[in-house]
Amino acid sequence: MDRIYVMQLVRSFQVGEISRRTFLRRATAAVGAASAASLLLAACQPVSAPPRPVTEPAPTGEGVGSPETNLTTEAGLVAGMVEYAGPDGETLTGYWARPEGDGPWPAVIVLQEWWGVNEHIMDVTRRIANEGYVALAPDLYKGQVATEPDEARKLVMELDMPAAVREIGSAIDYLLAQEFIAGDKAGIVGFCMGGRLTLMTALVNDNLAVAVPFYGSPLTPEEAAGVKAPVLGLYGAEDGGIPVEAVLAMGEALTAAGIDNEIQIYEGAPHAFFNDTRESYRPEAAADAWQRMLAWFEKYLGS
Repeated sequence: MDRIYVMQLVRSFQVGEISRRTFLRRATAAVGAASAASLLLAACQPVSAPPRPVTEPAPTGEGVGSPETNLTTEAGLVAGMVEYAGPDGETLTGYWARPEGDGPWPAVIVLQEWWGVNEHIMDVTRRIANEGYVALAPDLYKGQVATEPDEARKLVMELDMPAAVREIGSAIDYLLAQEFIAGDKAGIVGFCMGGRLTLMTALVNDNLAVAVPFYGSPLTPEEAAGVKAPVLGLYGAEDGGIPVEAVLAMGEALTAAGIDNEIQIYEGAPHAFFNDTRESYRPEAAADAWQRMLAWFEKYLGS
């Protein structure tokens, strides 16, 4: 794959030099898969509305260790980095948070945006824990965190998506094995790239009780019929990389297959409307989406 060529395609789409259809056709030929091209498209942010600079420190050594050691306690939560075995026995890491005490609490997996497991994703993980869950954000970039779109695009292109889904499966297994977990299934929520991975994981993992993709590139109707968990899809009507029609088609296919689902489209909301560290943030849409997510977690996981 010619990464420079692909990045030039992304830039051309962002500034309006090529159409969405042309981008998908050329990107599919370049990366070898329509799904990967769609993921890149969904992650594109228009250069006319760049994100405001944010300093996003990578996780430090503080808090790294097993579930029993080196975790920090603050504001009623236990949080920090943890290690667990990957699908091939390798060591993987993630950031997790849970309420203080013995529990038990339901399990939730949190999947990163294309930026990585940055402070925003860690904050979302803690927010979910504050609602009475054990939340784990697997670090799919292995410690790398992007702060600029070009860096993020490079990391996305280097990510093996099927391998990432397998690593997410290991995170689910690890979380469900903890003694302070309630129930035998987990919830999963993901943002942007993580939204797409949420849907991909819901296609293959039997240990999910509910899946909540925030503006994740939608499944095709044919794919949607194979989803193994109820789906709450949260999307922006002004998302330049994800057509509303494709999202609605996914919802219709889920309904036709007898899979409980709700597709919420927020008028006036762009891609990444939930990320409160970016110019794309829309407070009203974000607040409503958060409450819908919690309602679905309560319905399928309890609290």
